[in-house]
Amino acid sequence: MDPEGHDEAPEELPAPTLWPVGFAVGCTVVLIGIVVSTVVAVVGGVITALFAYLWIRELGRGRHKAVAVEPETAEPVYDHVPEPHEGEAFPRNKFLEGATLGVGALIGGIVTLPILGFAVVPAFTDQGHDDIDLGPIDNFPNGKFIIATFMEDPKQGEVSRRTCYIRNNGLLGKVPSFTVLSNRCAHLGCPVQANGLLFESQAKSIHTKNTVVNLIPTLPAGFGCPCHGGQYDTEGNRTAGPPVRALDRYEFLIKNGRLYLGKPYSVAKVTGEGANAKITAYGLTGPGQHVDGPEAWLYPIQPPGSS
Repeated sequence: MDPEGHDEAPEELPAPTLWPVGFAVGCTVVLIGIVVSTVVAVVGGVITALFAYLWIRELGRGRHKAVAVEPETAEPVYDHVPEPHEGEAFPRNKFLEGATLGVGALIGGIVTLPILGFAVVPAFTDQGHDDIDLGPIDNFPNGKFIIATFMEDPKQGEVSRRTCYIRNNGLLGKVPSFTVLSNRCAHLGCPVQANGLLFESQAKSIHTKNTVVNLIPTLPAGFGCPCHGGQYDTEGNRTAGPPVRALDRYEFLIKNGRLYLGKPYSVAKVTGEGANAKITAYGLTGPGQHVDGPEAWLYPIQPPGSS
């Protein structure tokens, strides 16, 4: 009760609202976007900012005191004008509370942002894929498979060494056609081997601009995984075992009579053979994951640069 005998009305708490839920959803979308897509992150930022504004506005509306309703028989109640000695308009404890929260947020940002930067920034930088020079196309006889090993990024050393199976399919019209199969098994990623002879006496090494390419001719009847028994035909289609799709492939291009590999991509199934093969390309997907059909809905979006 105040000195004049009037009861002080308690401060009314804000009514329940769904804005915090939207704010949390926006933050979640931002975090997902940081991993999978810049566009998703931007959309999440917009959602977060919108619901934060609506939430703050709602809180601002709710900060008022409830009006006490007096019985009709009561004496009229006049607005009470506070005297100068009754207290500060903005109490010191409120100032200290705000200052403490602000300093805490600043310290948290200083500690967290560098760590977050090191964790997130690499996902958006240096994600390009340089074309890999495998040497003159004369090193790839028409209709023959060649095992090519190379370093995808020589700066990373042996950890970036890759192996693929390359067959020159001849011409498709007037354009050279090549089949370039990855040796990564579509089951768990184990190295697939050629089911056939290796002509190691005909092996050669090609020194290109960025790496050394080793070429070994082979005569495979197909390809097999020695780890879990996955089997593939010469087009990379699964024929037996646990793999869920065909072998991944590489894009290729011809520059000045030399064969270059581009980005790898995933394939569900190949129809036809050689230059006449019909292929639907999907973004590079992890081993064991479907790329088509309802099963593909059960797997997460692949992060940038996954391999």
